[in-house]
Amino acid sequence: MALFSTLAALPLASSDWAVLGACLALAVATLVFIFYIQPDASDLAPHRTKLDQLLERRDTIYDNLRDLRFEYRSGKYSEGDFEAMKTALEYEAALVLAEIEQATESQVRRPRAHSPASGRSAQ
Repeated sequence: MALFSTLAALPLASSDWAVLGACLALAVATLVFIFYIQPDASDLAPHRTKLDQLLERRDTIYDNLRDLRFEYRSGKYSEGDFEAMKTALEYEAALVLAEIEQATESQVRRPRAHSPASGRSAQ
């Protein structure tokens, strides 16, 4: 209470009171936000679609193929080991590309045939 009586005794202009009130409101809003508003669990989860995951997997496989070729050329792998690993990675890439194609097929909109009522004739 002593703080309020001290503030009341200070000669402040009305604009000073407005600024003081705004600062006090901002402080209260900040404390409420920090201590009383709980984040939703879905806000913390990354928003990655299946297509995003597939594209990331495809890029990883391509990086692995590039690294495999480099290591083969540097003499780290024999030709037989290189071919076996390359075949496995290419097969996995084909599977991922097929899944990407399936995922994007549902998103592609096919053009509709124009109806005669729209003013254009179908030829």
